[in-house]
Amino acid sequence: MDHSRYLQTFDTSQLPQVFVDVLVVGSGIAGHCAALSAEAAGARVLVVTKDTPLESNTLYAQGGIAAAVGISDSVDAHVTDTLRAGDGLCDESVVRAIVGEAAEAVQYLADAGVAFDRDPQSGSLRLGREGGHSQRRVAHSHGDGTGLEFQRVLGAVVAERRDLQVVSGSFVVDLLTVEERCVGAMVLVAGEVRVVWAGAVVLAAGGAGRLFRESTNPAVTTGDGLAMAYRAGADLRDMEFMQFHPTVLYVPGAGRTLLSEAARGEGALLRDLRGHRFLPDYDERAELAPRDVVSRAIVSHLTEWGDAHVLLDLTAIDPARLALCLPGVVATGRKIGIDVTREPLPVRPAAHYTIGGVVCDLNGRTTLPGLLAAGEVSSSGLHGANRLASNALLEGVVVGRRAGTAAAREAALRPSTQYTITSTGPGRARDDVDSLDLVQSIESLLWRDAGVRRDGEGLANAERQLAAWAPLVLGRAMPHPAGMEAQNLCLLGGLLLRAASLRRETRGVHWRRDHPDHDEARFLGHFHMRTGEAPRFIPLASAVSCSQAAVASQGVATGRESAPGSGGSGV
Repeated sequence: MDHSRYLQTFDTSQLPQVFVDVLVVGSGIAGHCAALSAEAAGARVLVVTKDTPLESNTLYAQGGIAAAVGISDSVDAHVTDTLRAGDGLCDESVVRAIVGEAAEAVQYLADAGVAFDRDPQSGSLRLGREGGHSQRRVAHSHGDGTGLEFQRVLGAVVAERRDLQVVSGSFVVDLLTVEERCVGAMVLVAGEVRVVWAGAVVLAAGGAGRLFRESTNPAVTTGDGLAMAYRAGADLRDMEFMQFHPTVLYVPGAGRTLLSEAARGEGALLRDLRGHRFLPDYDERAELAPRDVVSRAIVSHLTEWGDAHVLLDLTAIDPARLALCLPGVVATGRKIGIDVTREPLPVRPAAHYTIGGVVCDLNGRTTLPGLLAAGEVSSSGLHGANRLASNALLEGVVVGRRAGTAAAREAALRPSTQYTITSTGPGRARDDVDSLDLVQSIESLLWRDAGVRRDGEGLANAERQLAAWAPLVLGRAMPHPAGMEAQNLCLLGGLLLRAASLRRETRGVHWRRDHPDHDEARFLGHFHMRTGEAPRFIPLASAVSCSQAAVASQGVATGRESAPGSGGSGV
């Protein structure tokens, strides 16, 4: 799909200039952890976030953080569960490294002030169990209010740091590159475009869940980080893998509220409209199967019976335990007039988590020098073809902290510098496109033809339709952030459809009903995408977490060494 290198026409020498050591794009758990680690390593850090610092997917995380800290649990068991959920495409060395740091990650959050739920007698963590986990190993806070607690605590710590500034309401238009190196970004703040020069940029901008009409994601999740990284020349991979959460409230007019996976871990059952508990008919793990299995089973059952939704039945759970462990679910029911201790909730799957993303290693380094990535925007090798529940917050902490330290180290070696960069790529600005209508059309198209269940004919039709719409926005300068979000979603929708068409097998969250089985001989590996190039398939045997050659060529240590700041000035 044709697109311009930059979304806007500009000359950096004519714009306001800002100099920092490390620029962090995004303020979810990965962005917060990266910023704090970079500042602790001596860097002057600027965090830019599209909405308020609280607004991110982390805020809405109801599950928790997975860590093998229980008496009967082990790192090996957590690794095994992660690999099994990932359906053959996890990088085992990455899984083992991140899972191995889980206990440290939980302690880091506790030391920051996170109030984890604990047993009142022993003081030990009260652990939950979620789909795909063989043990209770998910640490929560305030029952299913974990994400809000993480954001509140980390945001408060960030606000206290002297060399760490947060600018909210900031739309990052594009990453800036010089000689195939990321050197900063163009940021739109209060209607003014500024150039932020940085020794290193950490991308923690979240995923692209708003590609789909049915989604648990907030409105800000329009894939801006993925799109700008792709335009800048960084590798993306596995864009066909979008995880659909199986239990999302389905009540017209009430919004698509996520109902925590922890509900099934506490004993909630899924029934059809006739009262039949149907999941055991599809998988022996029933309600505790991984998300891809449960979502597929629900869609299959809905198709067979012609129903619009199924029922999440929590009535067998003790009301006192419901109030303790799932207060958010209880409150959601109350808002729509349902007492969950007596009645089930209507649910069906919705898009939830972008598994594919910007290729990075354990320290967040991408294939584009100067750019690091962490969190949902990235593809570290942890999740494979299907993310194990509550591994996302774990990855955000572990890789976010590592990326922040690595970014500070890199900025000390290559301080921020002013360059003159000009772009005349986009055509004339246009304001005659209804961006909201286009976005809604893209969401409906992808939900219909690239949702939980896919096939070659539907994917091909969607590619043709999106290609017909693309000239409305791609290659044109759009005057407002809403238009630029439409450009980003149009670009990413095309990448997702192309990757989904190429992977002619069923694996993890990617369900091709016309190719219902694995094809290990042809598709055990990853599809990489880079702007200006055809998609590249890299077999698992030769695939690595990142381009090791690219990382090595930067000549920068990848440990957690401290680094002095480069002396740049903040906003």
